[in-house]
Amino acid sequence: MRRVVITGMGALTPIGNSISEYRTNLLAGKSGAGVITRFDTTNFKVSFACELKNYNPLDYFDSKEVRKYDLFSQYALVAVDEAIEQSKLNFSSVNCDRVGVIWGSGNGGIQTFYDQMMEFAKGDGVPRFTPYFIPRILVDIASGIISIKYGLRGVNFCPVSACATSNTALIEAYNYIKWNKADVIISGGSEAPINPSAIGGFSSAKALSTRNDSPETACRPFDPTRDGFVMGEGAGALVVEELSHAKNRGATILAEIVGGGMAADAYHLTGTHPDGAGAILGMKLAMEEANITPDQVSCLNMHATSTPQGDSSELKAVATLFEGVENVSLSATKSMTGHLLGAAGAVEAIASIISLQEQSVLPTINTSEIDYPFHSFHIPLGKPEKKKIDYIMSNTFGFGGHIASILLKKWDETNEM
Repeated sequence: MRRVVITGMGALTPIGNSISEYRTNLLAGKSGAGVITRFDTTNFKVSFACELKNYNPLDYFDSKEVRKYDLFSQYALVAVDEAIEQSKLNFSSVNCDRVGVIWGSGNGGIQTFYDQMMEFAKGDGVPRFTPYFIPRILVDIASGIISIKYGLRGVNFCPVSACATSNTALIEAYNYIKWNKADVIISGGSEAPINPSAIGGFSSAKALSTRNDSPETACRPFDPTRDGFVMGEGAGALVVEELSHAKNRGATILAEIVGGGMAADAYHLTGTHPDGAGAILGMKLAMEEANITPDQVSCLNMHATSTPQGDSSELKAVATLFEGVENVSLSATKSMTGHLLGAAGAVEAIASIISLQEQSVLPTINTSEIDYPFHSFHIPLGKPEKKKIDYIMSNTFGFGGHIASILLKKWDETNEM
């Protein structure tokens, strides 16, 4: 079976508009939360989110392109451009029939849909929709735009599994390369959900924190006082590549993908299984594919959205699967970035690779105590901690019971086995 590596990364997040900024602020334990600036929240129960900072579309696109693309597609293109630049891929010297795009989004062009329907509702009943309305809202359009921009003719689609979406995309990219159906795949996810419909809808479902008086500390995974997640936005992009293909072109290898587990809770429309049944299965499948045992996994980047039920069920799942293991550390980077929904898996896979590169467990901020007995598990609170990490697992779970866990391995040029 062919081996699969990461050769490029790009990030557009609430705590950094590049990989460099994202890395710096992850290690610094910086919160990306603040008062929403996109719309008037006067009548909303929730008035804060993790918005991108200093994002101006005209810094990246001309005005004609801006009219064509919803924010989620813009975010995708920005992150992908950085990832391709880092990977040093030259598309004129590779077979673009074997370079694909598997890109995810949970909501697609929800901003465009909201704007256009509000304009129609306020009008005289005559439809005056932009001709770009349909392509802008399609959840799969970002994968198409990426392939068009770079001339990539390989496998191209958009998996959708709610908040597990971009982990699902990465696992699919891993599979297609492993099965010899592609040599390179641009993968990841993007989301732009900070608008009245998404904030209002998730708030109505009682999924969001209402800690309006202290946005920066609202996301507090595992803490007994947690009351919901904080909405985030942005994109994470990864260049996923077959090992020999990467080595033959002299690419710098950042990490190796060694396993992916996809499963389902089969339990509830929005709630996770109380004992983490699906999470246990997803993590177990990832380790079985990598042919490793729980004691070899040094760190997990938890899904940990800061919801009462979700955090508890994930902790129970980890406690069950890693029972008796002494060396596992946990981190919850949503405490800094907020929850990027369909883009969460991609930005957190990048955070996991940063952990491998830095040999550090990233901090969980805002949490002062843990409401579940951890046994031997350790969560660095407030600041990172140095640790030898060979394998790291990143979990994502989505409404509908979707589970996607990806397992990454530290790359060592002196020992490729």
